[in-house]
Amino acid sequence: MSQIARAPGDTLVHLRAARDHIDRSYGDPLTLEQLAAVASLSRFHFQRLFKATYGRTPAAYLCERRIERAQDLLRATNLTVTEVCHAVGFSSLGSFSSRFREIVGETPTDFQARYADGAPRIPGCWVFMLGLTERR
Repeated sequence: MSQIARAPGDTLVHLRAARDHIDRSYGDPLTLEQLAAVASLSRFHFQRLFKATYGRTPAAYLCERRIERAQDLLRATNLTVTEVCHAVGFSSLGSFSSRFREIVGETPTDFQARYADGAPRIPGCWVFMLGLTERR
């Protein structure tokens, strides 16, 4: 079915499929082209519709999911900030730290220290062995 003939409800279903794909695969390197293909839309049309529907671009939405998961890992595990950075899909510690601070309001190190209350944490080896860095 062409994009023009698609009913608005059908488009929303396709946008949700792409959003769900981001939620499931946030740790993978995702491109706009891949997400648009999941939604069966051209990448420019997809980006425009995604932003109009969800109030943020697909890249911003992906970044928010990654930061949310990073918060979970920093609170509950003994992983280092660098390990968390890579586990949630960032390739650069600098970009991870700056986006984390922009979204959360504090650095990942400060965030992790705030939750260091002496309670037992999930060991990093278990996190990776059991796939706890993924939300699938």
